[in-house]
Amino acid sequence: MISGPDFLALQKLLAERSGMALTSDKLYLVASRLNPVAQKHGFRSVIELMAALRLSPRDALVNAVVEAMVTHESLFFRDDRPFEHLCRTILPQLISARVGRRPIRIWSAACSSGQEPYSIAMLVAEQFAGWPWEIVGTDISQPIVTKASAGIFSSFEVKRGLSPERIARHFRRIDDQTFIVSDQIRKMVRFETHNLLESALRLGQFDIIFCRNVLIYFDTATKTKVLDLLARQLAPDGALFLGSADTVLGITSRFVAGQERGVVRPAPVAKVA
Repeated sequence: MISGPDFLALQKLLAERSGMALTSDKLYLVASRLNPVAQKHGFRSVIELMAALRLSPRDALVNAVVEAMVTHESLFFRDDRPFEHLCRTILPQLISARVGRRPIRIWSAACSSGQEPYSIAMLVAEQFAGWPWEIVGTDISQPIVTKASAGIFSSFEVKRGLSPERIARHFRRIDDQTFIVSDQIRKMVRFETHNLLESALRLGQFDIIFCRNVLIYFDTATKTKVLDLLARQLAPDGALFLGSADTVLGITSRFVAGQERGVVRPAPVAKVA
């Protein structure tokens, strides 16, 4: 049984390093997710690992614990509606506004193992071929970013959200249980490590940002911080895609809700008289 002080130390660590709000009802997750970390780092139990984490938090151990606790669930074209709205409304508007100017830049934040940015790349390759794109996927976990960059997925992962037609068009089979994303789609996406609690100025400005199913793990203050940081990177006429359960109401004044649920726009900047 994990002690109260150890659990509080883990809560504080996760909040500081990743923004994740670990509540007491998630205590059951700790043992299942940290058992492999304890074994890998030579501890006899999660309790022993937690004690070491609290008394001597080495960087390698801290990173391993954070990566194990952060959720990396994803699938291709997760919740079809955002992709339909992207294709039907947002992209045509942006393309019309940027004719002859520059590539459209899309950021998939907290992209996990890459299904979301690859889905975006497939969509624009199918519907808007010939237009220049820059798609960036980021995640806090270096191992996850490495996996995403490789573009290799199991048969189970590929079949979650993809039609047989898309699998045939955008993937190459390695063996009976493994597929790799086509070179065309892989070249459209660049992956980097990034912590949403930190400035993203180095990534540049984006026309569209996806940050879905992430804010639900943060407390209100952290949500405000993350949304304000995202606002700095979004073009004035851009769009931010959030999860269906996310809201900006009462959290930040940097965005206003649009007509489509889960899509918000930068708030108009007040003109100085």
